[in-house]
Amino acid sequence: MKFHFVEKKVSVPEEIHEYARKKIGKLDKFFKVESEATVTFGKEGSTSSVETTLNSDGLMYRAREKTEDYYIAIDKCVTGIENQIRRNKTRLAKNLHHNIFAREVPPVLNEPEIDEELHFDVIRKKRFIVKPMTVEEAILQMNLLGHKFFMFRNFEDGNAFSVVYSREGGGYGLIISE
Repeated sequence: MKFHFVEKKVSVPEEIHEYARKKIGKLDKFFKVESEATVTFGKEGSTSSVETTLNSDGLMYRAREKTEDYYIAIDKCVTGIENQIRRNKTRLAKNLHHNIFAREVPPVLNEPEIDEELHFDVIRKKRFIVKPMTVEEAILQMNLLGHKFFMFRNFEDGNAFSVVYSREGGGYGLIISE
């Protein structure tokens, strides 16, 4: 398992990094391919926070814990991710299609011209491979990440770019590109 450590407004000793490698590394037994873990440490007053994101062959699992101690937070994150994996193992195995995690990325379309008088501050950028999957798999992935929306290529609709999102009144919405 590959590890990336991020420290936000805090300096964490190497022994805590080693503890995280040891504990989170045990989750590797659930995956067939090498996975990546990003562990983010933070501090808010006397509260220590740890966010762990695990990426294995395109599926992402995330847990976030705030406690008084980094060791306890790491243990709780590992337990949370392990529970997510166990809860969704059967469902994921049932729904995954052959070749669902193709590594191809379509070429970027020409961006429309923007009026130069307007100025938009982009605070954060993320890049990721948009993978083909069913709507149910996309909703499952969105829920595993704890997000309000999730972009994917709709396997059931000719790999059209699609977005699923949580509706305020309950249920989910689906946007499909033409």
